[in-house]
Amino acid sequence: MSIYQHFRPEEKEFIDQAINWVDQVKNSYAPKLTDFLDPRQQEILISLLGNDSEAKLQFNGGSDFVERKRVLIYPDYYSPEPTDFNISLYDISYPKKFVTLEHRQILGTLMSLGVKREKFGDIIVTEERIQFVAAEEMEAYLTGNLEKIGKASISIKRLPIGNIIQVQEKWEEQITTVSSLRLDSVLSAVLNMSRQKTQALITSGKVKVNFKQTENVSDECREGDTLSIRGFGRCKIMSIDGKTKKNKWRITLGRQK
Repeated sequence: MSIYQHFRPEEKEFIDQAINWVDQVKNSYAPKLTDFLDPRQQEILISLLGNDSEAKLQFNGGSDFVERKRVLIYPDYYSPEPTDFNISLYDISYPKKFVTLEHRQILGTLMSLGVKREKFGDIIVTEERIQFVAAEEMEAYLTGNLEKIGKASISIKRLPIGNIIQVQEKWEEQITTVSSLRLDSVLSAVLNMSRQKTQALITSGKVKVNFKQTENVSDECREGDTLSIRGFGRCKIMSIDGKTKKNKWRITLGRQK
């Protein structure tokens, strides 16, 4: 039985990388720190490791409420410390009276600097403050290059990681039925729009499944999948609860509030 059959085909590359990390820890008997992983990648790593007695996992992204976290894979003798995760917290100062900054602008600016997405964690935007988490090794580059977001001049200040804004996600659950578990069908129920319109959203690159863009309208959704739709927010398939008498799938969805 192949291990890949439990996952999506596009996840194979990450699975191979994760298996390599675990083998590296076992062979060298030394810890291995990953870059920031999204929640789906974290789930895959947990699943791959299972009840392995030779290697363990610990996650840290600055807070219990963040999505993106670095993972320390370590041998059984090792006792991880918070400093092992090499993460830094930054506060962004900008002219709040005249400018409104959005998550996508900050993300786009960081990416335009040539910083790989894996090198920074969550971007936290509230009405009063903006913070982001990054790998400690990026500090000199960020402080030397991050001076503008859009047309706004900004400055960043490193803060102790304990000063991270605690923002807890809230999900509003709803039960619905769908004719199939195809992505276009599930989105049609989630967004209360025709499948033709949801297909247009998918093929135009506005939909992500488990934080990865897809343009395949017939992707099959699975329990635990996170669906992100640009302009419509995010939802999660909390559970797939079987079929109704009319042969439809009953699913429980969580809509992010």
